[in-house]
Amino acid sequence: MKNIEDINKEAVKKIVSSKKIVDFSPGDTIKVGVKIIEGKRERIQYFEGVCIAKKNRDINSSFTVRKISFGEGVERTFALYSPNVSSIKIIRSGKVRRAKLYYLRDRKGKSARIAEKIKKKIGIDVVPEPTKASENIASEENIKTEKLTDEKKTEVSKVKKQTSDKKLEAENKTKK
Repeated sequence: MKNIEDINKEAVKKIVSSKKIVDFSPGDTIKVGVKIIEGKRERIQYFEGVCIAKKNRDINSSFTVRKISFGEGVERTFALYSPNVSSIKIIRSGKVRRAKLYYLRDRKGKSARIAEKIKKKIGIDVVPEPTKASENIASEENIKTEKLTDEKKTEVSKVKKQTSDKKLEAENKTKK
């Protein structure tokens, strides 16, 4: 014989498999799409506001959303797994330290603001700076000279001096 809790858990699994439920918390600004039936027509109306409370109770889970409409505070409680809730979108994540934000009912204006939670990105986007070709060649020669023995280093330095002398002579001829 099944308990009511087991039946509820199976119902939740069935609903979650067919409908995507977004993970949100109190303090988040969310946009809830609610199905509204008017006669034969069916439409979706969005209710956007701050989630001030969330109750996690299996199939009976619910959340409360508060918004200010024409200067008046409006709160609406939704069943999380209700077929009338078509979608939930997170607009902004809020940084709060309480599970229930009922204190927002007494506040207006700037004092009712909630700081935004900054999400950390993993990974660093690094763009290498283009270097000059002459610097690359010089650095390659330095790497090569470090690997050479002392005798070969002196030979390489002589060759470098000769090439630099030739460059100086060529520059002097172009100036004249």
